[in-house]
Amino acid sequence: MAVTRTFSIIKPDATRRNLTGAVTKMLEDAGLRVVASKRIQMTREQAEGFYAVHKERPFFGELVDFMISGPVVVQVLEGEDAVKRNRDVMGATNPADADEGTIRKTYAESIEANSVHGSDSDENAKIEIDFFFDEDEIVG
Repeated sequence: MAVTRTFSIIKPDATRRNLTGAVTKMLEDAGLRVVASKRIQMTREQAEGFYAVHKERPFFGELVDFMISGPVVVQVLEGEDAVKRNRDVMGATNPADADEGTIRKTYAESIEANSVHGSDSDENAKIEIDFFFDEDEIVG
């Protein structure tokens, strides 16, 4: 397997509960390396742009409101088959369906407040990384 990059967000429900380090440790323990990280307060415009793919969905407004409700930590992760590795450690979107030992099973409050976001493909990882990071901010 090749070393690739993926994008991750530690969401407001997790940062509010001071879980940034615990979530990052789970990512690192799964073989991913943080090569860029910053804590930001996402603006409405950023959230609407980032989640534009969901604009027509009924939950779009609530998703945007949630993502701007508190700080988030955006990260670039690197590792072998990084997208799959990150998705495996995150667990299912619905924490009730997530496997034991995954981030969402361990920390998520609900399907909406599920603590983390991760890219779903290598192509989307590049788009999502470029949305939040300049190339010179990635120092892995």
